[in-house]
Amino acid sequence: MQSLDMRRKKALKIIAALKKLYPKPQIALKYSNDWELLVAVILSAQCTDKMVNKVTERLFKKYKKIGDYAKAKQEEFEQDIKSTGFYKNKAKNIISDAKIIQQKHAGKMPNTMEEMLALSGVARKTANIVLYLAHGKIEGVAVDTHVRRLSKLLGLTDHDDPDKIERDLMEALPRKEWMDFNLRLVHYGRDYCTARKHDHKDCPLSQIV
Repeated sequence: MQSLDMRRKKALKIIAALKKLYPKPQIALKYSNDWELLVAVILSAQCTDKMVNKVTERLFKKYKKIGDYAKAKQEEFEQDIKSTGFYKNKAKNIISDAKIIQQKHAGKMPNTMEEMLALSGVARKTANIVLYLAHGKIEGVAVDTHVRRLSKLLGLTDHDDPDKIERDLMEALPRKEWMDFNLRLVHYGRDYCTARKHDHKDCPLSQIV
């Protein structure tokens, strides 16, 4: 891998190019409060945002408050979210988290990394996204499938493990850019540099790599 100094210089060029493409990046998941954000992010694991939004459009009408989730019947909830995949674990985790947040946090979304990681089915990726969008806190870089694939392609990491990739990105990127980098790279991965085989010469960031 290139030296840290070279990676930092490259990272600044990548950020500048991404800012031109996506000046005000937004998460593609639809939600109307912090709890719905957490639910949507949990459901998005191994599932497209498009499918999650389709499922949550119905889900958020059926379960209006966090208390509704805490009281939900596991098997019924599984059927409500089945098309997002891994629905048994996701249902168990969401119902558990609703109870934890009600009992330990007075129904409010936790605002520290430690508290977020204590929730069921929440790893650093989910915690980073929720802390940033719910509380404006930048604790790390959310490493999802797009960031994992593109960070390696762009030469910002040599690793495949999300935690090691996050550490490399936290070293290379200015802290204030950590979370918007994720949002921009996700859009870039969808719009230009998809996982399907293609000619990278047509990708806007190809000149920087």
